[in-house]
Amino acid sequence: MKKILPLLLLLSCLAGAQANSQQIANQPAAISNSWKQLDRLNYSLQYPNDWDLAESEGIGAVFVILAPLESKEDKFRENVNLVIEDLKGQTIDLDRYAKLSKGQLKAALTNFNLIDSQKKSNGGREYFKAIFTWDDAPFRLKVEQYYWIVDGKAYVLTFTSEQDKFANFSETGEKILNTFTFKK
Repeated sequence: MKKILPLLLLLSCLAGAQANSQQIANQPAAISNSWKQLDRLNYSLQYPNDWDLAESEGIGAVFVILAPLESKEDKFRENVNLVIEDLKGQTIDLDRYAKLSKGQLKAALTNFNLIDSQKKSNGGREYFKAIFTWDDAPFRLKVEQYYWIVDGKAYVLTFTSEQDKFANFSETGEKILNTFTFKK
């Protein structure tokens, strides 16, 4: 079997650390007045007005949305990003994808610690939610990640924060994750 997730999940977690201080250019009704809308052919997402959107396949993610720097000393921008992986030709369902993903993350990430992993449903569509921590020196990171299998593709939506700032950013990060919807 072809090895899935050829470090795409790793790239999705690293996007914020790589961007650190660089500038790179469901609940929609509750926040739509003060948030920007990202609309694409098969999905949409909302994010705060003061977060920066960068869209590029070249960075390993379809997009990265970066929180503003908190100060000049801030070296990591909390972020949400999306990686889409083509699974055509493979018979991988959501449960198998989740199991393989957890195994690959555990093998690839330093001090990986899975905090929570569960299958959920929103709007009749199943997804997996995982929360974990890991170290990417000098950063100690905490990640909340959702993944879906839709039309032969895996969608991996990730919120990444420094562990000691997770409580400050998790409400906004989770709101962004929860605005993600697939179009019919």
